Amino acid sequence: MKLSPRALGLTCAVLTVLIWSSFIVVARASAAHSLLPLDIGFLRIIGAGCVLLPWGWWLMRAQRQSGQQVGSLMGLSPLPLRITALTGLFGSLLYAMLVYSGFFFAPAAHASVLMPGSLPLWTSLLAIVFLHEHITRARAIGLACIVLGDMLVGGASLLKAFDGGDVWKGDVMFMCAAFFWSCYSVLVRRHALDPVRATIAITAFSCMSFVPVYALATYAGWVPTNLGSAPVNEMVFQAIYQGVGSVVISGITFNVMIRHYGPVRSTMITALVPGLSALGAVVFLNEPMSLNLFAGLALVTCGILFGVRLPKP
Repeated sequence: MKLSPRALGLTCAVLTVLIWSSFIVVARASAAHSLLPLDIGFLRIIGAGCVLLPWGWWLMRAQRQSGQQVGSLMGLSPLPLRITALTGLFGSLLYAMLVYSGFFFAPAAHASVLMPGSLPLWTSLLAIVFLHEHITRARAIGLACIVLGDMLVGGASLLKAFDGGDVWKGDVMFMCAAFFWSCYSVLVRRHALDPVRATIAITAFSCMSFVPVYALATYAGWVPTNLGSAPVNEMVFQAIYQGVGSVVISGITFNVMIRHYGPVRSTMITALVPGLSALGAVVFLNEPMSLNLFAGLALVTCGILFGVRLPKP
């Protein structure tokens, strides 16, 4: 049965929110294990590449057989080189390196607030500049509710960032990661990129740029790594979850959601992530439940109702 565009967009939105919420919980737990941040990013790219690179090669087989010159990066990316490099830089390399590094400086509560919470703000600003979108009053109210709700979810922990130490480094990394992901989402919308091809392209760019450089740097001892001493089952899990789950599945569903809802409304939908990840931390990590969490979830829900509402004709 073929899903309608509305049903497909809703399904992809639900999958994206669930994967992003579990991503924060899993990344928080992973920071306490043996792998370093760039090690996790390396395994993320390897896991995604094992699925997406053969898929991309298969997608373009008909054009190659007919003698057409398609894609870039020796046929691994289905998109032109410029688009591949831009989307790969923002949506894969910079985002992943900053996110995984941030979890080693700041707790997951900071990530729950600063990453999905700042996405609507960054994306709204970028959409105004590059897509010439108009932010309605209802959407502005939604943005305000989402930001206030996200602040309530993790406000107590955010205040500790001003006590000194290295927590502020992780906070800055989370904010920058959200900005780069917003740049990627606006690029997807501006160039009307196919969800599957866009995800294949950013993975091909990472495999051709980061993987060989990081492998050489770790082999030569230029950068620290724990890939040689980490348990095999941990590395396999990271490759499957971070690569196949966070990149392949959520990458495609996020792009479908952008094409259906637009970048601003999509990032407002992902504002559910702070509350759900906080609930996941309560259930799976035995973190305490607070009144701020309930109040924040209520504000985020109100913000989404305002933000995703279609304007009157």
